[in-house]
Amino acid sequence: MPSDKIFSVTEINSLIKDMLEGAFPQLTIEGEISNYRPNSTGHLYFTLKDSTNQISAVMFRGYANYLNFKIQDGMKVQCTGKLTVYGAQGKYQINVTKMSVAGEGAILKMLEDRKRKLAAEGLFDQAKKKPLPLFPKTIGIVTSPTGAALRDILQITKRRNKCVSVVVLPAVVQGSDAAQTIARQIYTANRAALCDVLIVGRGGGSLEDLLPFSEEIVVRAIASSAIPVVSAVGHEIDWALSDYAADVRAPTPSAAAELVVPELSAIIQFIQQNSKNLYDSIKDRLEKIKLMVKNFDPQNLELQVRTIEQPLLSRFDNAKDALFQNIIQKIRDTRQRIDNCVTVLENASPQTILDRGYSMVRNKETKKIIRSNLDVNIENEIEIIPAKGKITAKVEKIEEQTSF
Repeated sequence: MPSDKIFSVTEINSLIKDMLEGAFPQLTIEGEISNYRPNSTGHLYFTLKDSTNQISAVMFRGYANYLNFKIQDGMKVQCTGKLTVYGAQGKYQINVTKMSVAGEGAILKMLEDRKRKLAAEGLFDQAKKKPLPLFPKTIGIVTSPTGAALRDILQITKRRNKCVSVVVLPAVVQGSDAAQTIARQIYTANRAALCDVLIVGRGGGSLEDLLPFSEEIVVRAIASSAIPVVSAVGHEIDWALSDYAADVRAPTPSAAAELVVPELSAIIQFIQQNSKNLYDSIKDRLEKIKLMVKNFDPQNLELQVRTIEQPLLSRFDNAKDALFQNIIQKIRDTRQRIDNCVTVLENASPQTILDRGYSMVRNKETKKIIRSNLDVNIENEIEIIPAKGKITAKVEKIEEQTSF
């Protein structure tokens, strides 16, 4: 390129643009965010700087929507994108398409390793989870006494149920001392039985800010708590190991308050509705009982007894008549049999035989019946007994039987 060529501003900026953008189609820059200016349209404008230099940056809405953390000045990040030159102002900047917190990968790996270790010990077992009380009298809150999370919880508690008491157990929620104070307050709440349910959490922040709620001392304190614990750390997209150890995980501190504080108006409505249902049920039962009892007044009872009694009486009368007829028939049959027997006996009677002209002969001395000529001897006296009277005779002759 000739050294004596004179360039216009536009020409030189265009050359720089082509050279710069061609040389760096994509790169990743690590630096600290400053002068963060989110736009109403959703675009994010900020500056990346280190100890001595800085570079302008922009992240357009389409990429900003995928961020899973809240950007703040002073945050150290890694930005991936391409360099662009804005010729109108002679400035260059990085158009960011992807952003992550610097060092976040190492932190996530550490948290995953710790999660596996604690899970293997059974600290996250679902079977150990305790149900939240339906009507807590007192809720405890382990959080920063000056944070927005506490204000939100107190406002929601007051709005939902003014009868619920609140015990605030102040704790440092960020920094090297945070985990110790959080765990200590959880143990204090259990040792003194200060509340019926415990909310442990804080507002949103970077992954590093939320690290105290993933420390082992905090996770173990939550897992060993006899009081049901709700973990409410950061925003819905944030997570900490306290979420796994707690009995219930709430996406935000405000959501935690909604979970643990029953709405007084809903309770009153529930009681009123159930009272009405109970009253209606009792009323229906009484009406049915009245209808049942009505069937037992004297007239209805008599009618029912008659209805039951009539066929039984009819069966009884029929059975009685049949019995009488059977008895009469039995008497007739028996009488007939007796008459027949009398007739047979009469016909077989000795007197009847004698009346037909026969006589009975017996030895006068021995009174034995003479049935054969062998039963007497000559000169024996015998008695002949006809139908009437008696004849005495003496045997003069004995002969063998001759035909009549």
